Amino acid sequence: MSSHDLPGGTYRMGDLELTRVGYGAMQLAGPGVFGPPKDRDAAIAVLRTAVELGVNHIDTADFYGPHVTNEIIREALAPYPDDVHIVTKVGARRDEQGGWPHARTPDELRAQVHDNLRRLGLDQMAVVNLRVGGFDTPEPGSLAAQFEALAELRQQGLIRHLGLSTVNADQLAEAQSIAPVVCVQNMYNVARRDDDALVDLTASQDIAFVPYFPLGGFSPLQSDALHAVADRLEATPMSVALAWLLHRSPNMMLIPGTSSVEHLRENVAGAGLELAADALAELDKIG
Repeated sequence: MSSHDLPGGTYRMGDLELTRVGYGAMQLAGPGVFGPPKDRDAAIAVLRTAVELGVNHIDTADFYGPHVTNEIIREALAPYPDDVHIVTKVGARRDEQGGWPHARTPDELRAQVHDNLRRLGLDQMAVVNLRVGGFDTPEPGSLAAQFEALAELRQQGLIRHLGLSTVNADQLAEAQSIAPVVCVQNMYNVARRDDDALVDLTASQDIAFVPYFPLGGFSPLQSDALHAVADRLEATPMSVALAWLLHRSPNMMLIPGTSSVEHLRENVAGAGLELAADALAELDKIG
């Protein structure tokens, strides 16, 4: 299967033609995104299957594990096909209890970019997202010093494109005054619609919007309306939720994660579900 056969086709992120259905590597680590996976061979199989299906947009972070997912990605996919692009994020680390403390000084961010490159075995990251908010909500404040540090690495050729994660519209504008932004990665799904205005703003500027936790994250989406539409369409609620996101806006790109080849195939196929106007109207009311 080629990338053009995947649901939603592709979207240009800077000069990269990425599949709108991507793959998020977070769940390749152990429970709580901490430590090694139960079955490393299965994790490798998921990544290889994603690429075989035509997915060319792999989302990761060196603090998943920590380091675990990047090492598995390298083992599974290196030497990387020319059309496979790996997107990472910086701005956090893991403590010994499995917490996610901020790590956002310019020096910490520079070190994290180098760590990602080294563990993935790359000379240049396709996209680096600066994560600046809390766990799932933006926190107001300037990101200039942090984004300038990443913009310098971009000028040095270590980063191809820059993005943002867990930000508001003011922070997007501030970052754009420093360097081009190709994507925004925020918490968003059919039931969590705080960022509707930002989805529309980024679409108007040809910036990709990449919702993390498109299926609800650590607590899966719960919605009677979602389940009702899914039952009527004889589909899973997860398929309906992914398909709704692709319908929501042309700049929407998905990075659902899974550690199972079977679920990966279900996610890719499910995102292609056709939603009629009445189903979309019902789903639009959820958020």
